[in-house]
Amino acid sequence: MANSTPNQKQQPSAMSYTVEQLIAVNPYNPDILPDLENYVNEQVSSQTYSLSANLCLLRLYQFEPDRMSTQIVARILIKALMAMPAPDFSLCLFLIPERVQMEEQFKTLIVLSHYLETARFSQFWDEAAKSRHILDAVPGFEQAVQAYAIHVLSLTYQRVPRSVLAEAINVEGMSLDKFIEHQVSNSGWAIEKSQDKGQFIILPSNEFNHPELKKSTADSVPLEHIARIFPILG
Repeated sequence: MANSTPNQKQQPSAMSYTVEQLIAVNPYNPDILPDLENYVNEQVSSQTYSLSANLCLLRLYQFEPDRMSTQIVARILIKALMAMPAPDFSLCLFLIPERVQMEEQFKTLIVLSHYLETARFSQFWDEAAKSRHILDAVPGFEQAVQAYAIHVLSLTYQRVPRSVLAEAINVEGMSLDKFIEHQVSNSGWAIEKSQDKGQFIILPSNEFNHPELKKSTADSVPLEHIARIFPILG
């Protein structure tokens, strides 16, 4: 049911059940709320992710608003951002009251989400730099966004200029050289150098950045059907 099932010490209220089993048995029982909050922190520390558990917790907060932890909610939203291009952030945000969304840290996360959805990576990294106090609480955030940025570039480019890549993943200089070398060795990238236009990165072909003309079978008429028409026309 969950995206990941990390090993963790169960709380006394959880008895011998896993978090996933607790959700399956009684997802609207407020008694499991502490277990779900602990599970969010476990996801952060172990760099795992369970959308189903996090959505269950947000639903419980709707019934128990006085027990809502804004720190936990922020962590859920950051983990959801890290799952892009999946629509997890919007799914989670839908369950968060508007009054909570108006808090400064959540307005910041909503802005960051908008920048990512619209591939405005330069603005994203500028805003993220101002929000380290929020984002640093969740390890792996920067790497997850870089992976998403590369995903977006791979849907758009066959040959991506080095400068565009640098802006998208917020890496420059020797660090960018090492990053590219790693991708060349492990992800099928290639480097194309041009004296006039600088360095280009050749990304692996896929159905989006290297579309091939395909014959549409939906609009074609089988030859035998045409053959049947000729006697009628005659």
